[in-house]
Amino acid sequence: MPTDRSSDPIAASISAKPPGFAGQPLGLSTLFFTEVWERFSYYGMRALLVLFIVAPIAGGGLGLGTMEAARSYGNYTMAVYMLSIPGGFIADRYLGAYRSVLIGGAIIACGHFTLAIPTVEAFYAGLALVALGTGLFKPNISAMTGGLYARDDERRDAGFSIFYMGVNLGAFFAPLVTGFLAQSSIFKDWLAAHGFDPAQSWHWGFAAAGVGMTLGLVIFVRRRELLAEVGRPPAEVTATWTNSLLVIAGTFAVMGLTVLSDDPRFQWLRAFLLLVPAAAVVWFARNSGIDSRRFAAVAVFFIASMLFWAVFEQAGISISLFGDQLTSKSLFGWSFPSAWYQALNALFVVLLAPIFVFAWLRLGPRQPSSPVKFVLGLAFLGLSFLLMVPAALLTAEGKVSPLWLVALFFLQTVGELFLSPIGLSIMTKLAPPGFVGLVLGVWFLAAAWGNKLAGILGGGYDGADPHGLAIFFLQQAMMLAVAATVLLALVPWVKRLMGGVR
Repeated sequence: MPTDRSSDPIAASISAKPPGFAGQPLGLSTLFFTEVWERFSYYGMRALLVLFIVAPIAGGGLGLGTMEAARSYGNYTMAVYMLSIPGGFIADRYLGAYRSVLIGGAIIACGHFTLAIPTVEAFYAGLALVALGTGLFKPNISAMTGGLYARDDERRDAGFSIFYMGVNLGAFFAPLVTGFLAQSSIFKDWLAAHGFDPAQSWHWGFAAAGVGMTLGLVIFVRRRELLAEVGRPPAEVTATWTNSLLVIAGTFAVMGLTVLSDDPRFQWLRAFLLLVPAAAVVWFARNSGIDSRRFAAVAVFFIASMLFWAVFEQAGISISLFGDQLTSKSLFGWSFPSAWYQALNALFVVLLAPIFVFAWLRLGPRQPSSPVKFVLGLAFLGLSFLLMVPAALLTAEGKVSPLWLVALFFLQTVGELFLSPIGLSIMTKLAPPGFVGLVLGVWFLAAAWGNKLAGILGGGYDGADPHGLAIFFLQQAMMLAVAATVLLALVPWVKRLMGGVR
């Protein structure tokens, strides 16, 4: 995993230069716009993924069932996060963050353009390439952002906030563009008028994601000088081949066993997704050392995070299908593609994040502790799925109002802002010296397994049965309610495990 390079003298020299981009180091603009386009490519394809898989063959899709679509989504998004572990390791030990971002971005672009080829083989090959490229890209562009600042630079938090805004700008515009190309009757008519097969419009959406990543790479290379030496390769290789093979082989082994759990004969392996972190809590909590007890706290947050992402990522599976099949796709007489619903989360992040930042600054030491914030994150996400229970029952009378999904994404985003940025912050605080990379790898693993669980849960979606669909949403709301209640009861104990870290 990427280490904190913020103490690097190069970072200090960059920070000492006159500010440029919004009062920040000039290099932030390069990373900001590169991240905008990379996230455009990722979320643009993500918005179409499940819809394309379940679309009938005559409509240009794969014609597979909901369970197969959910499984593919879960495995793909799991791979994206899990491959960040060797991606960060390779950058730290061999390539450096800059080369890793450049190579990763190129692989991502190739993956999206491969998805634009209308064959089943190209589809799965494209997914594999995007996952591999994102594993190199994702952890290392964040490491480069940190490398722009000296450790004591007061602009650091604001710089990461601006960078995070780039993530959500890309995520907001992506479904609007790719959804229009893939689903809009206007574009389909244009394709037909120019001699193209309108059923292949999905692949134009995938190609647009590739164009976005290519633009990001162009910006990254052309504005390289603003980054100075940030992200350079290590002066000497610090890893042995044995260590490297262990990290890479270990990651692929865990990923392979997780995918193997899709086989009915090996579904018992899924129990380990909860048993392993639960055992880690018990093991580390029994030791009296402060670092060991903090690892126990990390494992508690791991479980909460994994359950959170398992339900949150239903946005790309069951909620995507609900928006396409059971929700009206018109407002005030104006029709729009169902993929546009996927832009709501990013829109609410942009609108709500400044409010959260202001609230934490205003409350100061009176703000809730990190475990309590996790409880609130789980609770708001649970409320969003509880809201979907009456929405599901109303589908018996026809398609429901778009406002149901607007409210859902609002509540989900509130939950996300309580948990996601707080989780990343607390991981770096709890990590003992020299173990920051390991703990961040654990954080990525929680997201990976959460996405896998999302695929498992999403396979139970059935839009043809309103009552069954209501139970489907209620079960996930209740799962989160139980998790939030248990964590709330454990808050005093978890705070003791954290050893004074807030």
